[in-house]
Amino acid sequence: MDNSEFDPKHFVRHLTTRPGVYRMYGKDELLYVGKAKNLKNRVSSYFRATGLTTKTMALVSRIDAIEITITKSETEALLLEQTLIKQHRPPYNILLRDDKSYPYILLSHHDHPALLFRRGGKKVEGKLYGPFPSGTAVRESLSTMQKVFKVRQCEDSYYANRTRPCLQYQIKRCSGPCVDGLIADEEYANDVRHARMFLEGKNQELVSEITAQMKTAAVDMEFERAAELRDQVVQLKHIQEEQNVYGQSGDADIVAAIIQPGGLCVHLMLVRQGKVTGSKSYYPKMPIEISEAELLSNFVAQFYLSGGHELPKSIILSHDVEDMDVLQAALFETSKRKVEITSQVRGQRARWLDLVKLNAEQGLQARLMDKRNHFSRVAALQKVLGFKSPPSHMECFDISHSSGEATVASCVVFGPDGPDKKRYRSFNIEGVEAGDDYGAMKQALQRRYKRVKDGEIDAPDVLLIDGGKGQLTQAEDVLKELGLVDIFLLGVAKGDTRKPGLETLYIGSKEDEVVLPPDSSALHLIQHIRDEAHRFAVKSHRRRRDKKRRHSVLEEIPGVGPTRRKDLLTSFGGYQELLAASQEEIAKVKGISAKKAEEIYQYLHKS
Repeated sequence: MDNSEFDPKHFVRHLTTRPGVYRMYGKDELLYVGKAKNLKNRVSSYFRATGLTTKTMALVSRIDAIEITITKSETEALLLEQTLIKQHRPPYNILLRDDKSYPYILLSHHDHPALLFRRGGKKVEGKLYGPFPSGTAVRESLSTMQKVFKVRQCEDSYYANRTRPCLQYQIKRCSGPCVDGLIADEEYANDVRHARMFLEGKNQELVSEITAQMKTAAVDMEFERAAELRDQVVQLKHIQEEQNVYGQSGDADIVAAIIQPGGLCVHLMLVRQGKVTGSKSYYPKMPIEISEAELLSNFVAQFYLSGGHELPKSIILSHDVEDMDVLQAALFETSKRKVEITSQVRGQRARWLDLVKLNAEQGLQARLMDKRNHFSRVAALQKVLGFKSPPSHMECFDISHSSGEATVASCVVFGPDGPDKKRYRSFNIEGVEAGDDYGAMKQALQRRYKRVKDGEIDAPDVLLIDGGKGQLTQAEDVLKELGLVDIFLLGVAKGDTRKPGLETLYIGSKEDEVVLPPDSSALHLIQHIRDEAHRFAVKSHRRRRDKKRRHSVLEEIPGVGPTRRKDLLTSFGGYQELLAASQEEIAKVKGISAKKAEEIYQYLHKS
């Protein structure tokens, strides 16, 4: 395959599983916009071998690139999808008429009320909740509520003619009020009240009430009932998403910059009337040692002062820029409009900024993993190393420990398409003095390359060693002992300033020193490999350390004692559910302040 072609399998392999919107392009033309609850699953479905319609196959055959935007929820993805479809009118999207009759959820007036789909503007008997952005959003909400509350969703005419429960009762989506004796009227009324609380946004009160009922059931030794209530709490935690309400205020452009070894990214998201209307990632060519603040200052000046882009009421930046006053004055001078530029935001605007930071990080990772980008960097490294052909197998080692505890060595492998995570390996280091990184490196290299010598695994074209001359010596000694003289050694050490982009390379020996320019594609590849080795080493070390300590991770958080640990685990239903919770959800637990919630969230996700 031509390396300039779009490789869907490689693209999907590194996609996020978060909700969001994907945009498919062909020859710089936007072909299709779609939304997904799980981006990786949805996008990969377009490239399966069988089962595609003729229309879908025609679309797939034209795809040259795919871009994604992560959102906080599937509902927000749906809103952004519709905005982009109306704005760009892609040829493969179905363009529907603008129906002003918005969909609602109806809670009917009845002895046993039902939850039903209704359009606005019609005479109804009951309480309407909404409006929702689309009929799909209503049906998905109803499906979710069926699983949690088991309130019936059948029409009254169907309900009145039942003599035995229907399939919804059998699959535990309804409690069967249509048949006497299956559920007491009081218990069904309680489920309806809980559904009403959910629709009114009283989620925290609802969770607290069900949690109290769960504790009571456990005390009364009604363990099956307690388990059902626990599952209900867990499901509610999964579906508690911030709702996009019509008429919500907010008009801003949010810009986040991220710089990592190997590349940089600026992500721009547009918010109008409180709703996300579009976003895009940019990858400007700049020296790698530039700071995020300097990158943002340059981007804002070039993007807005050209006059080709609509100015919002405010521009929110991920980093504090020194020349904010100058930028604001320049924008006023060119547009005669006062535009606020700030990086200090709270509430909803802070949540927007967090989302844009996440998209910037995801965009950069997608860029680094892109097969075409990887090939160009490998070609640049080939030129630096003087190889006759591009290196197709590169390995890098790193050491990680906590003051000598649970020392782990990592080995990451880069193949022709970039990181080959199936071939990553970690080595638990034993019998080496605590803190002896040289000894740990030597042991890991001996264990790895003895298998190479025995013919069990292939030898790499390049072995990259992070850590300078000392670690390079360990690698030279091990390869010499094993007789593996054909493996090319490449050492990388931080320069005097220890800044990314100013590393010293040792090509083939400790004497042959090279310092590449900061914008070198070969240097970016080396930084990416080294950074990935470090990340994998830290991850492997923490896994080993936590397993070794054999106690709750929550016990390590300052200020979280037995009572708070119990409240947290009870509120969310377990540790895994707590780990999946957002910072805002943690702050809603009784006795947890916003600051403490931030500390807990950051500690749980620090890896």
